[in-house]
Amino acid sequence: MAKVKKATRKEIEAIKALFLEHYPDSVTELEYRNLYELLVSVMLSAQCTDKRVNLITPALFETYPDPASLANADLEEVKSYINTCSFFNNKAKNLIKMAQSVVENYGGEVPLEQKELVKLAGVGQKTANVVMIEYTGANLMAVDTHVFRVAHRLGLSDATTAVKTEEDLTRKFKTDLHLLHQAMVLFGRYRCKALKPECEGCFLEEYCKSKEGFKV
Repeated sequence: MAKVKKATRKEIEAIKALFLEHYPDSVTELEYRNLYELLVSVMLSAQCTDKRVNLITPALFETYPDPASLANADLEEVKSYINTCSFFNNKAKNLIKMAQSVVENYGGEVPLEQKELVKLAGVGQKTANVVMIEYTGANLMAVDTHVFRVAHRLGLSDATTAVKTEEDLTRKFKTDLHLLHQAMVLFGRYRCKALKPECEGCFLEEYCKSKEGFKV
């Protein structure tokens, strides 16, 4: 990977302001009605599109409307509901284990603390942060493939891992992280795409480092 030309402090502030201007009320595109449904949806969305997850979850939630019902679910049956989702075998196992832990250790209520969420099967730091960002508006950053790509193209990070990129963005942006996370996801998903990004007329074009020969 070529070396990233880092954004200056002035550029960082301008990028932040432009993201907040263009995505003032950005929220997840996942469809959910409560914390349990949000957690399951975020777990399913790993390396899977939100659109696909939203097609899967209505029937899944009708059959397993809460952690208690999912905790007692048959593994093969859960797989049958999510088999159009990537890595469905492992996700089905983790969903059941997660629900069992919620029932056994949290009285059937999904914990709403980052350090408790990451104790659940299939819930890493990114998933926990996304849940906290969406459900509580927590001042946290979560880095998926879209955020990682955008951060590097804009020179906001040259880190090679999602966790280190998250640290860079948190340190540089400091505030409004929940809005900035969602803004970067949407920007990366629909504009600054991995293939054929729509660069012409982009509101961040002058801050992009890709045009200087850096590719992500």
